[in-house]
This record gives sequence, structure tokens and C-alpha cells, in this order.
Amino acid sequence: MGFFSDLKEDLSQAVNETSPENEVNEAEAAVEANKEEIDLDALLNIVDEEVKKESAPAKPSFEPKKMDVFMASDETAVITKGMTITGDISSAGNMELLGTIKGNIVISGKLNITGSIEGDSKAAEVYAENAKITGEVNSTGSIKIGQSSVIIGNIFATSAVIAGAVKGDIDVKGPVILDTSAIVMGNIKSKSVQINNGAVIEGVCSQCYADVSPSSFFEEFKKNKK
Repeated sequence: MGFFSDLKEDLSQAVNETSPENEVNEAEAAVEANKEEIDLDALLNIVDEEVKKESAPAKPSFEPKKMDVFMASDETAVITKGMTITGDISSAGNMELLGTIKGNIVISGKLNITGSIEGDSKAAEVYAENAKITGEVNSTGSIKIGQSSVIIGNIFATSAVIAGAVKGDIDVKGPVILDTSAIVMGNIKSKSVQINNGAVIEGVCSQCYADVSPSSFFEEFKKNKK
């Protein structure tokens, strides 16, 4: 009986050691023992972040650059020397033309020309220096034609200073100044004309926009004489 009693006791001890309750207790003890080494909350947070990264849509390889916003009057388009553009151009700002444009130009700001234009141009102000222009030049303000500039076409403006060569009619609501190097082949309509010594004109000058009309003056003179 002693043998069977010992065997029963050993079997009971083995069952107790391998019972689920003992396994849970052992696991809790192990976790508690290693609590300082393993932070379960931090581990779960890391897992969550990795899952979010894998499920999130792929980001583009670059971030879109924020566009700078300028007022229209501050914008200046530059056509560099050696560049040729074929086609019409319109802009709400200014333009620096060093190259060549084969087409019409309409801009709201200032047009500085040191290149060439094959077409009509319109701007708030026009300044041409060493320029070659074939076409009408229309300025809602002033126009300045520097020496060595050649324009083949009519000119419209509120005031004009011409030191270059113009083949075409000049229609200016205000004053026109022809510098010593000016060459004009065409008729001039203006409020006043100043012709410096050395300027060459082939055409008719008419101060039709002057405050005093010569034809009206002599009509009144004839009436008073009678």
C-alpha cells in the first residue's frame, strides 16, 4: 500500500503543476518579473503606428511648393535675348523684351523694348531703345523712341519723345518732341511739336489737338472784319 500511496501523491502533484490555473499564474509572474524590461502599452502603440503606416495612402515624393502671389502691376515678364516667340502675347503686368516676338502684344503695364517686334503692340507706356519694330505702336500713356531704334508703322500715344527713325504717321494727343537724331517719314498730329535742330521730317505737321484752332480763328476774324 505504501507504493500505491506514493504513486498517487506523485500523480496528483504532476497534475497540479500542469493545470491551466498554474500556467496562468506562471505567465502572470513572468510578465510581472519582466515588467520593467517590456512596456506592453508602448509596444501596442508601436504596433498601431506600423499598422496605420501600412494602411495609409502613399505620399507623393515631393511636397507642392506654395505659389507666391503678386499684384498684377508688380509682375514683369522677361523675353530674354536670343529667344523668339511666335504668336500673340497678353499680360496684366510689365514686359522686358530683349528677344524677338512675331505676333501682337497687349499688356496693361510698361513695355520696354530692346529687341524686335513683328506685329502690333499696345501698352500703358512704351520705351524702345535700339529696337526694331514692324507694326503699329499704341500707348495709352507716353512713348519714347531712343536713338538707333527703327519703327515701321503708325504711332499712337498721349505724348512722345522721338530720337530714332519712324516710317509711319504719328498721332499724339499731347506734345511731340523730335530730338536732333530723329528721322520721321509720315504725318504728325499732335497738340504741340518741338523740333530740335538736326531732326529730319518728310510729311505734314498738324497741331489739330491744340487749344487754339487756326481755321476757327480765321473764320472768326472774317466775321468780325465784315
